[in-house]
Amino acid sequence: MKNLKYIPLLLGLALSVQSIAQDYKLPPYEKFKLKNGLTVYLMEQHEVPMMNVSVILPAGAIYDGEKAGLASLTASGLKYGTKNYPKARLDEELDFIGASVNTSASKESAGLSAKFAVKDKDKVLEIIKELLTEPVFDTVEFAKEKKRVLVGLEQAKESPRSVIGSYFDKFLYGDHVYGNVVQGRVSTVSAITVNDLKKFYKENYVPVGSAIAIVGDFNAKEMKVLATKLFSDWQGKQTGINLASKPLPVPPANRVLLVNKDDAKETTFYIGAPGISRNNPDYVSIEVVNTLFGGRFTSMLNDELRVNTGLTYGASSRFVPLKNGGSFVITTFTATRTTEPAIDKAVEVLNKLHQNGIDETSLASAKNYVKGQFPPRYETSGQLAGLLTQMFWYNFDESFINNFQKNVDGLTVEKAKEIIARYFPKDKLQFVMVGKSAEIKKIAEKYGPVTEVQIKEDVKKAF
Repeated sequence: MKNLKYIPLLLGLALSVQSIAQDYKLPPYEKFKLKNGLTVYLMEQHEVPMMNVSVILPAGAIYDGEKAGLASLTASGLKYGTKNYPKARLDEELDFIGASVNTSASKESAGLSAKFAVKDKDKVLEIIKELLTEPVFDTVEFAKEKKRVLVGLEQAKESPRSVIGSYFDKFLYGDHVYGNVVQGRVSTVSAITVNDLKKFYKENYVPVGSAIAIVGDFNAKEMKVLATKLFSDWQGKQTGINLASKPLPVPPANRVLLVNKDDAKETTFYIGAPGISRNNPDYVSIEVVNTLFGGRFTSMLNDELRVNTGLTYGASSRFVPLKNGGSFVITTFTATRTTEPAIDKAVEVLNKLHQNGIDETSLASAKNYVKGQFPPRYETSGQLAGLLTQMFWYNFDESFINNFQKNVDGLTVEKAKEIIARYFPKDKLQFVMVGKSAEIKKIAEKYGPVTEVQIKEDVKKAF
């Protein structure tokens, strides 16, 4: 009985979280475009004397061509240094002031992110400008990075969960550029030279089609002048087209890719299908339904495969949205001997979603969960900078943030049924299994025609 006194407090906290989610709006920002085509976002945030920068560029793995891993190596190569900041000096300068600058490449784009104190903004912004516009791609540093990447690719073959995503993308997308393996393959990375990086940089690291977001403790009027001065001289035009805009393949039927790992004691598997693009108008509703199906620990999938049957330590589902399409996957792993019941159970849960839909109580639970998770994703300056460049890249605006609560609350049971029928697959499923073929191939044949490859080999161009 003594614990009853805490109930009003807990209710108050719950209402407070609900109120934050309901009232949250994207802070005001300014957006403008330089004459060279670079889009710039500025957002003032004065809570702490820090600044964050996010840059996004049309330089992802979709432009690798036959040289898988080139975009990733080029992004890493930016940090080999510039004429004024050779790598040793670059690392020393950033370390001394406690600043961080990171680069990366994804399937569609390349990016740079940075965090630093306001007092160091002139120095760090100058460094960022040089990294983006004057990288030297030092041959010694390139040789070191290439060696590290090759070792990593070989080691990844020992971990099914590290490679299954690449196999799935290649199986689902085939020869479409969305099937490109971001980290590359041993055979392709081995052949890449520093001149390849320089050529890729020249063709793809251009202001047109790129954006930079600067968020933090500054005066927007002054920062606009500084950003214009720093980046207006950046030249270059896109030489290629958006290769990802080509039509995505549509799987004709259920298929299975079996990746043989002779010493495997368990089977790691994906069950998936084509998904959605990031700017899909039903994105929020899809997220709510997927939260209930496989997006949280208490999801339908995890309840059945982990809690009720003990077939796995965890099962989940997710949509992986890109600019022109995407994928949907159910993913988990299980002991070799329980491969069949685990796959059957996952498919059964998916079928139940279609047959039974979701009820009011479950939908309310999913809505509250999603709304509770929402504001914390955009609390920091770094998160906000990343959001702004994502808005640019995927062509959605602040209404995603400002109307989020409204869109979540507007999802009804009937609308959820429509979302399930339209976006969650029920046939033409694509199965990718990584495990011991000698013990699971007969099981795999139950789900569709089987293509078998060896995990010791590179992910093939197409299956």
